[in-house]
Amino acid sequence: MIRAFDALSLPLLRWLDPEDAHRLAIQGMRLVPQATPKPEHANLAVRAFGLNFPNPVGIAAGFDKNAEAPDALLRAGFGFVEIGTVTPRPQPGNPRPRLFRLERDEAVINRMGFNNDGSEVVLRRLAARNHRGGIVGVNVGANKDSVDRVADYVQLIEAFAPVASYFTVNVSSPNTPGLRNLQQAAALDDLLAKVIDARERVRASAGDTPVLLKIAPDLTLSELDDVVHIARSRRVDGMIVANTTLSRPASLRDQQRAKEAGGLSGRPLFRLSTRMVAETFVRAEGAFPLIGVGGIDSGGAALTKIRAGASLIQLYSALVYKGLGLVEAIKNDLSSTLRRTGREQLSEIVGADAPTITAEEWPV
Repeated sequence: MIRAFDALSLPLLRWLDPEDAHRLAIQGMRLVPQATPKPEHANLAVRAFGLNFPNPVGIAAGFDKNAEAPDALLRAGFGFVEIGTVTPRPQPGNPRPRLFRLERDEAVINRMGFNNDGSEVVLRRLAARNHRGGIVGVNVGANKDSVDRVADYVQLIEAFAPVASYFTVNVSSPNTPGLRNLQQAAALDDLLAKVIDARERVRASAGDTPVLLKIAPDLTLSELDDVVHIARSRRVDGMIVANTTLSRPASLRDQQRAKEAGGLSGRPLFRLSTRMVAETFVRAEGAFPLIGVGGIDSGGAALTKIRAGASLIQLYSALVYKGLGLVEAIKNDLSSTLRRTGREQLSEIVGADAPTITAEEWPV
């Protein structure tokens, strides 16, 4: 079914405007007849943040912003789905065009700006499917015009705790002016303190919902020191490394399209994001697991990210170029690698290469 969906959809979607193609992909996911998911590889099960993931491959926030197709994505083979970014109030985001393909680089630039249907609509959708199971995380952010952005995060934690498998506190999108300032030490400490307090207030009624922090790949190592120290001291449950980058590698071939403002994702982000995973892993010292994101487009890339320090991984941009079949391909590669090397679980190789990676020249 997935192969047929890719064969029919990929050529069509690539002819369309990127944002129109994304909208059509979401609708297509919802309309594809339900099929019985393939059995999972037993050696790919992961326990992290107190949750049992059937496999380590998730879909990153940004694809299903409004929780329209989480169950279809789970049936497609993802081990978990992260919806959002959700803000308290609906907002249209930045003016179009705001999504661009860099075809020759297998990359994407976006400046979407947290366009979403708002918490009320998204909460209603998640509540309606909550009995179906599966791990569905909620990525939360602040409205662009909010006078108290910290209060926005707190409001969302309290509202979504009953239906969220986990939360991702997104302070790293480059497309909401000033949002990345929340990664600065004092602001981040205040934000995480209030977010964790909100989670604790609703724990009795909503259960224990893990809180993850998503960071930018553009942090300096000094800034990363502060971020990891604060995350550890506030006892967050994990970190996601990393969001899109404002940098433009010299290796980009589509130099004209690369001039568009916004965050770059896809293959050109792989080396930088992997380095940041390794740097975060050595600083976390096992205090919490990491989700690695950025440029994963093959089983080999997934394996590299895991050996850099990621217990779980997420995809998005690679699906534009390789389709949903990539999910099963990555899982098959990871499982066969474990069997071939005589290992029983991915946890045996998480972070194995982190010291080597952090000693390399900085990626440019």
